[in-house]
Amino acid sequence: MPKIRKKLIEVEERLSSATDSREIAELSKRYSRLKEAVNLKEDIDFLMEDLELWKEIAKEEPAAVEEIEKTELKIEEKISEIISLLTPSEHPVGVIMEIRAAAGGEEAALFAADLFRMYSRYADRKGWKVEIVDSHRTDLGGYKEIIFFVKGKDAHKFLKYERGVHRVQRIPQTESGGRIHTSTATVAVLPEVEDVEVIIDPKDLRIETFKASGHGGQYVNKTESAVRITHIPTGIVVSIQTERSQHQNKEMAMRILRAKLYELEHIKKKSEIDDLRKSQIGSGDRSEKIRTYNFPQNRVTDHRINYTSHRLEEILEGSLDEIILKLQEAEFREKISRGDFFEDRA
Repeated sequence: MPKIRKKLIEVEERLSSATDSREIAELSKRYSRLKEAVNLKEDIDFLMEDLELWKEIAKEEPAAVEEIEKTELKIEEKISEIISLLTPSEHPVGVIMEIRAAAGGEEAALFAADLFRMYSRYADRKGWKVEIVDSHRTDLGGYKEIIFFVKGKDAHKFLKYERGVHRVQRIPQTESGGRIHTSTATVAVLPEVEDVEVIIDPKDLRIETFKASGHGGQYVNKTESAVRITHIPTGIVVSIQTERSQHQNKEMAMRILRAKLYELEHIKKKSEIDDLRKSQIGSGDRSEKIRTYNFPQNRVTDHRINYTSHRLEEILEGSLDEIILKLQEAEFREKISRGDFFEDRA
């Protein structure tokens, strides 16, 4: 935390000499967050002292174990508050999520449905709204693909960690021999952005209409209400057929296209890689995974931070905060080590 205290002093000095009203407002917000973070760190220091004391008492009094657990929980809560303070949401509108079955055939599609259920339950816990944009079901109730909006405060801040390849290891419903199979599904997370953030030249778009099809491929509309938009310069294609009217489908497709173009430009600016989908989901190969859900061992392992939880059922029911908090902590510690936490944001 010394870097945060140092930043607090720097912001205080800038605030004392600032004259522009907008700069004063921005610096005041930043100062307030830094000050609160420092206060929270002091609270954590006191709690850590209490924790050491209770551990000593527990050597003689086993009942003190309960106090140890309570104190550890308070420390976790304080850490979470600090992280939230120092990582303000960059995209307050919400996110667009795409889940696709990858390696594993029908079992991968069933796993994609499990992931959608997990995110839906997680959204319920957070008070967010989920809106399905488009989906393609399989005969056993899985998803070859499902696209949906998640709207709510800080949705992007929490869900951005979910992008990548998710791997499941279990005995599939389709397996009669009781053998454990490994399948994957890919998850993409795109921040939804406002019109003003992405300028799209209509000349760069190829817009096509077609009849919407339902389960099994049969046409469900006599009119051509479905819309396919191709962004010619990048080759990005968005097809939507969920809504009844062509106008609604076009509007939905433009929202998704706007998000994809924003993310693509964001990645290019960071000099990472040029292809949006590869940056988020790779090829879908079993070896390219961010997280494994192992049913026989009742565990979920996030490979980015080598963290394992043995609460697989609870996590699939939407109890994702345990893992996401660990990912936030890892990102926070990395930012602190670089000293670049909200450097240019109020």
